Amino acid sequence: MKTSAPRTAAARAAALAGVVAAVGLLPWLSGKDAALSVLRARSAEQEATEEALAAIRDDLGLGAGPLTLLGHWTAGVLQGDLGVSWVSGTDVLPSVLSGLGVSLALMGASLAVALLVALALCTGTLVRAARGALRGGSGGAPAAILASVPEFLLATVLLIVLGVWLGLLPTSGWQGLSSMVLPALAMGIPAGGLLGRLVDDALPAVAGERWVALWRASGVSPWRIACAVLRRSMPAVVPQFGLVGVGLTGGAVAVETVFAVPGIGRTALGAAKAQDLPLLQGAVLALLVLGLTAGVLSHLVRARLLGPGLEDAALALPAPPPAPAARAARAVPVVLAGLLLAGTGWGLARDPLTVDVAARLLAPSWAHPLGTDGLGRDVLARLGHGAAATVGVALAVCLISCLFALAIGFLPSLSAGAADIANALPPVVVGILVAAALGPGTAGASVAVALISWPPLAAHASALVQETRAAGFLTAQKAIGSTPRWILTRHVLPAVAGPVARHALLRLPGIALALASLGFLGLGAQPPAPEWGLLLDESRAYVERAPWAALAPAAALALLAGFAVSLASVTAPGRRAGTVRAGVAA
Repeated sequence: MKTSAPRTAAARAAALAGVVAAVGLLPWLSGKDAALSVLRARSAEQEATEEALAAIRDDLGLGAGPLTLLGHWTAGVLQGDLGVSWVSGTDVLPSVLSGLGVSLALMGASLAVALLVALALCTGTLVRAARGALRGGSGGAPAAILASVPEFLLATVLLIVLGVWLGLLPTSGWQGLSSMVLPALAMGIPAGGLLGRLVDDALPAVAGERWVALWRASGVSPWRIACAVLRRSMPAVVPQFGLVGVGLTGGAVAVETVFAVPGIGRTALGAAKAQDLPLLQGAVLALLVLGLTAGVLSHLVRARLLGPGLEDAALALPAPPPAPAARAARAVPVVLAGLLLAGTGWGLARDPLTVDVAARLLAPSWAHPLGTDGLGRDVLARLGHGAAATVGVALAVCLISCLFALAIGFLPSLSAGAADIANALPPVVVGILVAAALGPGTAGASVAVALISWPPLAAHASALVQETRAAGFLTAQKAIGSTPRWILTRHVLPAVAGPVARHALLRLPGIALALASLGFLGLGAQPPAPEWGLLLDESRAYVERAPWAALAPAAALALLAGFAVSLASVTAPGRRAGTVRAGVAA
């Protein structure tokens, strides 16, 4: 553990340097004239003459090249100076600190909502585990459905219902505590669904450990058992809490846009669009430092929860596998997949691009089973044709991320640093960098989402690998002459692959939503493509008048989430190994 600290620090430093360098190359990667972008941001009415552009290039020092500019910026950062905005001419540091303060306050409120939602979702499983009434795996369908709710769609609905219709809360701006309620709900509810599902998935494995039955037989109160079981289940998921917290800070660009919140993510997006390089570099650097801090804190908390068990190999044998899933439970993913395939097939038989302005915003009918959108296009047709672009791409990204996470999870000292950096980056910033190199579209959005989808899976895999390797029964396997390959393939890999694969399935709807958010911001699939993210974006403007246009892709994502979590539940290969002794749980 101690010897891995320098490697982890080196991995963090290398990843940090690589991201900062990539951001510094943005004007040159995009192939666009940075002087023209800055001119347009400064004054949209000014004519872009060659003299005006040359003056801006001289003022910004663009002729010196990217490496010189990056070197000057790095030297300034070491002295506490983030430079001057290319657009406004003001110091970058106050703008970054202001946006970061707003985002941190919003992150705290959102995380509080997420923890309350997660606690509500896993309370039933925890109570049954403490009483010895837990049989088989947990469900998790409500958690999966909540995790699949599009944040920007939920934000729009909350804005209309609570802000416009009822007038209970502010709908935009940042005037105080009341201004953070709606954004916190929009971000905290999906995050709580994800965290609740992860904790709920870990509880049955801990409840099956031998010390739980021993405590129950000894007359220990269910309340104390519940607290110990919850504490024991935390080490594998604590890294996820840190990753979710950082994601709520920098990844909330769409929600900040809906509510006009001046957060750090929105600041980074505006700077990237205007190619305001110093402001973008400052915002990204703040997010990266936040990500590193959260990563270090989560690792310290996890080590504290495990105690000496991880160091001295004093870990118990794995619990017996759960009972096989009931036949009704095994039928759930089949039914949900059938509904998705039926809807997709029905939509594929219809034309998704025909525009009929006379039929715009029609309610569902036999001619248009899911109604029409703002241009009179059939929603069912667009939903069916968009399934391949959304679900197919999300499946490919999910599979690649899972395989990469499993591979790098066996190198905890290297994966920790890189994961902290990658998770701190908002998908929008990565999408802009990739779009600058590949151009906006489905391919660029897929690469961008793949680059930031693996950290939570890698953190999960790394935590499980470390616990499993420290198990006492593995020491016994080595003592009787088992080869490293045998231990890896028969003990470590099965203990890690199952939970990580289920985690990846749970994140499948989230990956689809990340692709949708990039499309929402113009960095993914382009109109008139029938992609689910574009359907959600296009329906936001008239969600109050024609809610069916937004409910159709949202319901499809909910079905996808239900399918993913039910499939993960019925295919669970067994409980994971690597359990801490009862004294650690106490």
